[in-house]
Amino acid sequence: MLEALQLPFIQRALAAGLLVGALTSYLGVLVVQRRLSFLGDGLAHAAFAGVALGLLLNQEPLWVALPFAVTVALAITWVRQQSHLGDDTAIGIFFAVSVALGVLFMSLRQGFAPDAVAYLFGSILTVTPTDLGVMVGLALLVLLLLPLWRAWAYATFDRELALADRLPVALHDYLLSALVALVVVVSVKVVGIVLMAAFIVIPAATARLLSPTFAAMTLWSVGLGVFSVLPGLAAAYGFDVPAGSAIVLTQALLFALALLRRR
Repeated sequence: MLEALQLPFIQRALAAGLLVGALTSYLGVLVVQRRLSFLGDGLAHAAFAGVALGLLLNQEPLWVALPFAVTVALAITWVRQQSHLGDDTAIGIFFAVSVALGVLFMSLRQGFAPDAVAYLFGSILTVTPTDLGVMVGLALLVLLLLPLWRAWAYATFDRELALADRLPVALHDYLLSALVALVVVVSVKVVGIVLMAAFIVIPAATARLLSPTFAAMTLWSVGLGVFSVLPGLAAAYGFDVPAGSAIVLTQALLFALALLRRR
């Protein structure tokens, strides 16, 4: 494995995996605490529709999927705020529509689309310098928005009190949803649409078992998300198995150990 680290595509894969692990785990804490775990799955399938549309139009899938998924995320948030439907219902509607659009776009495209398969199941070893650059840019954006973490945490635990304190809770909901959509889209090539939700939910759920406070939960989640990438990639390289599934199984093992420790 050490000699493989000298290869540029392995270096890009490791960097991409660590960035994705950190970003998804950080936002996953807010998603899990707000009981929106289904949101990651819904936005991943919105990304699939965007990727399929990009392939249909012979455009770079990433640049089409980004605005498409952000639009879906904002629409989900609007429906949640304007209706009395449950969060899972609002997300489920857009989940179904996104899958239907993705299937429609793929059916209109002539010939086999190997790129679509890569996005569905993840292909971390094919991460390009452009993909990595977009991930770094998104990580910098998340760092710039770190001062909002306290307000997001406040609204997560007591939304009514946050509104009473005149925090822009609705605006923050839209911003957070858009940020989750951006992270999901840039992550699907590494993780795959099928496994995307696991990266958002499992580290945060594990951290919740280990943490007495929300701040500690956030730190634990990011640490677990980053750490799980290393043995996952090592297992993928050593046993020639898909990296995304190896990382998710590592996260699941950490969750099981945390659950046993709590008991």
